[in-house]
Amino acid sequence: MKAPAAPISLAVGAAAWELTGRLAGASFFPPLSTVLARLRELAADGLIYAGLRDSLVNLALGFAVSLVAGLGIGMAMGRSRKVEAALGVYVYALLTAPSLVFAPVFFALLGAGRASIVAVVVMYAMFVIIVNTASAVQSAPAHLVEMARSYGAGEGQVLLRVVLPAAAPMILAGVRLGVGRAVTGMINGEMFIAVVGLGHVVTEAGGRFDSAGVLAVLLVVIAVALTATALVQAVDRRVTRWVPKTSRGLR
Repeated sequence: MKAPAAPISLAVGAAAWELTGRLAGASFFPPLSTVLARLRELAADGLIYAGLRDSLVNLALGFAVSLVAGLGIGMAMGRSRKVEAALGVYVYALLTAPSLVFAPVFFALLGAGRASIVAVVVMYAMFVIIVNTASAVQSAPAHLVEMARSYGAGEGQVLLRVVLPAAAPMILAGVRLGVGRAVTGMINGEMFIAVVGLGHVVTEAGGRFDSAGVLAVLLVVIAVALTATALVQAVDRRVTRWVPKTSRGLR
């Protein structure tokens, strides 16, 4: 019987953190027990729950926009060379640009509110979904597309019955990358705008030099990222269950 690797890894990491924090004796790196105690205090005050609620709304809105726009633009680029030529230069330029530099622009255009934070989340998540979707659609087997066309399939039937099933694993890999970047965009946007969410809580804790408070919020952010990634993986397994395990690299 194999021991579950993830819980063992987490237990080892937690023990290493606790031991290092106690041996270092540095106020800026408290042991895990101190951070958990601070997390309980923040939860008892209601700060964590209020911040988490606002952050999840920002994340859901930003990721929904990224998903719809990313899949739509990516499929258009993958199926049309003209669309790829017209939009590709912008997509790849914005993918490689540091997304947080656009936060002041959104702040000026949309104000110090939720719209600016959602826009930052979209900047982080959308372009990686576009690039993966376009590459996945372009990598669909050409001989299957030609065979479908030879039997009279139209563009819509080719897309739905041939291209999308073949491209689904790679598209969902892009969605997994996108949700991770969306969480990063959420916390960075909230810290820059500093009006709502966990970013607001961590900014205030940092201003008080409350290292335990900052790390406590970091634990919550990591939990949000892992949960969001697990949800996408569950959808991935359900949608691509026809893919052999060996093709996924599973053993």
